[in-house]
Amino acid sequence: MYWSKEDIINTNKIKRLNLINSVSGTKSANLIGSKSESGQENLAIFSSVIHLGSNPALLGFVLRPDKDVRRHTYDNIIASKSYTINSIHASFIVKAHYTSAKFSVDESEFEKCKLEAQYLNEFNAPFVKASKLKMALKLQEVVDIKINSCKLIIGSIEHLHVDQEAIEENGQVNLQKLDTVAIGGLNSYYALNQIGHIPYARTSELPDFD
Repeated sequence: MYWSKEDIINTNKIKRLNLINSVSGTKSANLIGSKSESGQENLAIFSSVIHLGSNPALLGFVLRPDKDVRRHTYDNIIASKSYTINSIHASFIVKAHYTSAKFSVDESEFEKCKLEAQYLNEFNAPFVKASKLKMALKLQEVVDIKINSCKLIIGSIEHLHVDQEAIEENGQVNLQKLDTVAIGGLNSYYALNQIGHIPYARTSELPDFD
């Protein structure tokens, strides 16, 4: 099937939303934990976390415009300069998914969705105890994306916790061993299955593709 730019624009809003959110493929599924100045814990699901650099260790995630909906995660991060990123695993995808519901500012998604908060390394923001891969981040930069009023939130990894069983000899995290899930579109979840491990690509070591 073929869509032109005009076809996409003229497509039903919900169908267009689902289509364009799914064409980029599966994305990492994470819960971002934060805390307000008054001490209110917040938890929200995101599928936009990306790697930005290893030295220093930087991750980014995208926040949609806040014109119509108050972004508690953003408010908390700006105020405290700290937040956590916690991978989502198959055992709690339903609980994680419902953190996207529009709870009021004085309601905690941890409490409402039955996910236990955890505090580690005397870090201000809450982790998700059930997560097997969790990171504490310090806010470094907010980049305004002018074309659609989104924001790229950039943070440095201050603390990293990963189940030992998933760390391979070369330092890579085996996400399959953690039973980590990915998100396709807005609300479809996929299991991860490692199908191969290919060495670093060098022009002098090209395989026989035939």
